[in-house]
Amino acid sequence: MKLFLVPTPIGNLEDITLRAVNVLKSADAILAEDTRTSGILLKHLGISKPLQSYHIFNEHGSVQRVIGQLKSGKTLALVSDAGTPAISDPGFLLVRECLRHDIPVECLPGPTAFVPALVNSGLPTDRFTFEGFLPHKKGRQTRLLQLANEERTMVFYESPHRLLKTLGQLAEVLGADRQASVSRELTKLFEETVRGTLTEILAYFGEKPVKGEIVLCVQGCEPKKGKDKKDYRSEQEPADEDDDE
Repeated sequence: MKLFLVPTPIGNLEDITLRAVNVLKSADAILAEDTRTSGILLKHLGISKPLQSYHIFNEHGSVQRVIGQLKSGKTLALVSDAGTPAISDPGFLLVRECLRHDIPVECLPGPTAFVPALVNSGLPTDRFTFEGFLPHKKGRQTRLLQLANEERTMVFYESPHRLLKTLGQLAEVLGADRQASVSRELTKLFEETVRGTLTEILAYFGEKPVKGEIVLCVQGCEPKKGKDKKDYRSEQEPADEDDDE
């Protein structure tokens, strides 16, 4: 018995790994966020396996059923519509429950949207915080104010219809001249990354329809006065003089 978390392409189907294909082929069944979306991918890969629905709206009621299948000796693969399961997608509850029941869990490396967006942003990558989606209503302003003193690069997921609102609120709380980048449609035909200040990016997207999945990266604030600004690579401890003894 084993649960595999299998990342799937966020756009370009060639981004699937050979190992992911082999795990999907060998699994007894595949848990899918949307069986229709996963069915298209599996057909493209020439894989025919039973598909079971597992998404945010049924995961609380489905967890124990899945645990029962695993305990019976089955190997299951969990996939989301795109990217790595449990990263702003269903998966956390199932992983936690598997660990409680001593069921082996293995997550394969693979596609996830925020990594290429962060690297492409030109903002510091040595230290960053992944914030996922901001609260839509309750707690949104509180969370924004908490991030005002965040020194690490901040990474957000956002929907196209809320992007302008989020950029405007971030400019108001963090400062209009804070550097940022917006990546959309990553790995797809119309992939685009726009860099600049929050105000400049807001103006750019305010003049055109916004489409596609969005990753927003925002520069952290300057360290407080008197606080050392060190390169993480310089903080390694020196070798012990007695190591060779």
